[in-house]
Amino acid sequence: MEPLFTSVSNNAHHLYTLLSCIGFAPKATVQITPSGLRFSVEEGRVIQGLAFLDKSLFNSYTFNQQSDMSNHESNGQDDSSDEASYPHFVVSLSALLDTLRIFGINDPNEPNGIRDTNLPQTNPASSAFSAPSLLMDRSCTLQYAQHGSPLSITISEFGVKTTCELVTYEPEDETDIPLQRDAIIMKIIMRSAWLHNAIAELDSSTPTVLKLSACATREPYFALSGAGGPFSESTVEFSADQHNEIVGDVNRAQSQTNKILADDGSSRARATRAKLAPTVTETFLVSPPSSMGDRIRQNYRFALIRKAARAMNVANKVSIRGDRQGVLSLQFMIELDDHNSVGRPVGAGLKAPSGPVCFVDFRFVPLLDEEDAELDVPITDE
Repeated sequence: MEPLFTSVSNNAHHLYTLLSCIGFAPKATVQITPSGLRFSVEEGRVIQGLAFLDKSLFNSYTFNQQSDMSNHESNGQDDSSDEASYPHFVVSLSALLDTLRIFGINDPNEPNGIRDTNLPQTNPASSAFSAPSLLMDRSCTLQYAQHGSPLSITISEFGVKTTCELVTYEPEDETDIPLQRDAIIMKIIMRSAWLHNAIAELDSSTPTVLKLSACATREPYFALSGAGGPFSESTVEFSADQHNEIVGDVNRAQSQTNKILADDGSSRARATRAKLAPTVTETFLVSPPSSMGDRIRQNYRFALIRKAARAMNVANKVSIRGDRQGVLSLQFMIELDDHNSVGRPVGAGLKAPSGPVCFVDFRFVPLLDEEDAELDVPITDE
């Protein structure tokens, strides 16, 4: 019988890079879909990491959906939703990463946390023992024969095959941390390096709480603070270049309606100030509900935010989103390098990313007021 799922990749480092971003939990729930593999990890129902390995990451990707559907029917299951019928199972994520690490896929300077990510990162394709020419004959095959079967990982290198089989488990009933996409009150897109540097700076004071503040009309427009630790509270503010922003807003104001054009100078000044945004952001949309006033304030456990350090370090951009319930989403865009090809020229000698673009999403549940109070209790020696 044909295996339910088989995929082959000639660049397993891509798989390792994405999965290591959510490697903060020992186990992951895997779902096989026609468009790719979905890995989900969570901890205490307060943090969730999602990584999607798109089928484009693989040289070949075969999902025998018809065979899977017939297997469900033979078990007496009749799911109305196609997504519910896709096979899913739990696997040891730490064992999967260790397997790739043993096979020599990993980055030898993999960061383990915020404080370690400032170390110089070594490209595994640049060392003497893993030159691009040595990686050309290496392939990684993932296979899942049928429901209940182990997840098989086979590395083929110069005609030598090494296979590792990971035991799979039945998943528990679990749901994703809900992000209300129709109730988004904050969306900020910026380079991931800016966020990484800010969190690393705050982490030096060992805080227990991350305080997020965002406002579209007055300073600070976007600020992150670390509090609750043994040291004083520290804050990183993302400021606006007021001169450039006001000039741009005045130019845009000339194309407004006659009523706006008729406003006096003070009204125009207030309008331009209201449109200011931090210079480092590409998108800055903040629209809190009336119950919050003009500023969004939410608190999160710093230790949980720290678990996204790996993704912050390897990503190019991050989309910071928040909904009315306070759920925070950090969606990272990761441009993977393709060591087997060269990026195409893009003006001024720059090169476009030659590899695929993938996304890793983290979701965080906010702290409640009573939890804030417990974390803010000063530490005393008894």
